[in-house]
Amino acid sequence: MAEESESREASAQREDDAGGTESSQQTDQTVSKRQRKKLLKQQKWEAERELRKQKRKEKKQQRRLQRHNHPHQEEEEDAQSARKRLRREVAPSSLRLVVDCSFDNLMLIKDVGKLHRQVQRCYAENRRALHPVQLYLTSLGGQLKQSLDEKDKGWVNWKDITIKTEHYSEVVAQEDLVYLTSDSPNVLEELDHKKAYVIGGLVDHNHHKGITFERAKELGIDHAQLPLSNFVKMNSRKVLAVNHVFEIILAYLEKSSWQEAFFTVLPQRKGAVAVGQDGTAVQANEEEDSDSDPDTPDQTEKRT
Repeated sequence: MAEESESREASAQREDDAGGTESSQQTDQTVSKRQRKKLLKQQKWEAERELRKQKRKEKKQQRRLQRHNHPHQEEEEDAQSARKRLRREVAPSSLRLVVDCSFDNLMLIKDVGKLHRQVQRCYAENRRALHPVQLYLTSLGGQLKQSLDEKDKGWVNWKDITIKTEHYSEVVAQEDLVYLTSDSPNVLEELDHKKAYVIGGLVDHNHHKGITFERAKELGIDHAQLPLSNFVKMNSRKVLAVNHVFEIILAYLEKSSWQEAFFTVLPQRKGAVAVGQDGTAVQANEEEDSDSDPDTPDQTEKRT
């Protein structure tokens, strides 16, 4: 009897092992090669976390030792940094730019990841801008906050940014709000520094066309689109990523020219061409066109 019991247990174990193998194979079949590659890359990143931490610690110790052995070097570096700051002549702007993150439930997790990187880019570009704006992040929660907590734990220490869980309409007076949306019939000619311009934090591949325009009308706030069509002709739709809109405004504050701002920021893959007074394309950036690749990923995804 004991032998029969052991035999049945061994048989059951083999069936469980076979079932586990079959389940694993089915899981492998449902996961694409690209997804497996990303998963392995993430696992490697997590596994090497302590090693990176140790390397940073060693570098700090080396710099501390270097400063001890060369006490005047730090003074020289500080003087160089001061000269650089003077050359840049940073002058903060009173303009407010608000990233509206209230569309969290309309996005897939992969698109939330893209928005996360776009927000990172906005923050970084504003920190290095000649005329940094007052940056607001509103309605932060849900998937986006989870992504920040998991992949960018340092976000809680970000400086020069106002982060709110509340809706932007609860943070800024309604009469000061202007929603930037490509569906608006109003064209923004000049920036009003008394206003707060809202950028919709939505990455949805055109699944919800016109939603930011509808939200602005529902709230009864002003709305406008950037004067893109007045200066630029593009191969693709004129809906831009969050960071592109943000960077265009930063560039306009620096250059005081919409056309220069557009051509400074727009990615090559959009095939931007200057528009003349009669509304026709007058010149193409041949160098950019020859180097451009329509399959090149968005600059936001490459430089975060």
